[in-house]
Amino acid sequence: MTVEHEDKVRLRGEALAEKVKQLIHEGNVRRLILKNDKGHTVMEIPVTAGVVAAIAAPVVTAIGAIAAFANEWSIVVERQGEQP
Repeated sequence: MTVEHEDKVRLRGEALAEKVKQLIHEGNVRRLILKNDKGHTVMEIPVTAGVVAAIAAPVVTAIGAIAAFANEWSIVVERQGEQP
């Protein structure tokens, strides 16, 4: 049975860009939502198979640029696949 579920990760600075890069390359991530330290959505990244390589570099560059603007970021990871 295929289901969707979410994980939430909290990170700071450069660790944010590295984690996003890692998550984009995972096979079961459907969407990433970046939220600032106040809980406001800053960026939503749809992740689909086939465009992973095309979106990874510019997205990670943009995230690296915005990472300096808040103390802490949250990444909400929507996954599709077998629930753990």
